[in-house]
Amino acid sequence: MGSVVALAGQAGGAKLADGLYRLRHDRLTVVVNTGDDYEHLGLAFSPDIDTMLYTLAGVASAAAPWQPESETHAVHAMLKALGGPDRPLHGDRSLAAPLLRAQGLAAERTLSEITLDFCRHLGIAAHVVPMSDDRVRTYVETDEGNITFQEYFRDLGCEPAVRGFQYAGADEARIPQPVLEALHAPDLEAIVLCPGNPYHAIQPILQVSGMRHLLKARRVPIVAVRPSSAVAR
Repeated sequence: MGSVVALAGQAGGAKLADGLYRLRHDRLTVVVNTGDDYEHLGLAFSPDIDTMLYTLAGVASAAAPWQPESETHAVHAMLKALGGPDRPLHGDRSLAAPLLRAQGLAAERTLSEITLDFCRHLGIAAHVVPMSDDRVRTYVETDEGNITFQEYFRDLGCEPAVRGFQYAGADEARIPQPVLEALHAPDLEAIVLCPGNPYHAIQPILQVSGMRHLLKARRVPIVAVRPSSAVAR
């Protein structure tokens, strides 16, 4: 049985990746969108990576898979009591990964190294890696100006009309070594584009310098999956 590389973001992508994981186990590499990553209170948040980790580890909340099950909010309540920001709302257990991620990045470890460490400690045999170790941020173009996706989603409630998207840093971003190794594996059988918003979950991955060319050059089936159907080419 050959290996599979999946491109994913959001909860829908994590669900399909979980199904692939049950079939391929350690022969699965999931390349995760990091265009929505952000910094808050000195911590490094990677929402799509954490959603993927919690889902594959079997600890994701059924109602909110971007956080672990049985989440509490004591830290957030204390932050508010001390005059801290009211938003975004982060659960207590959800702060563990951003804390360790910020520490690792400050020690000049790559996001790939940190994420693969999380996989090992959570008992995930698949390889979960970011689309790049370099900073890429998705910006939404609106009549009110260009804003990060997190600002558009969290602060503006997705209300301004969208005119387009920009992926700042993607042109200079490099493909991480674990992704290169997975895509060059001699037993690579397929590349799967998991379901998710095409503009801020999948497109940022494809915009990383050299990614589209490498995917096409592998000459294996590339399957794009939507919630209701799958289209192969």
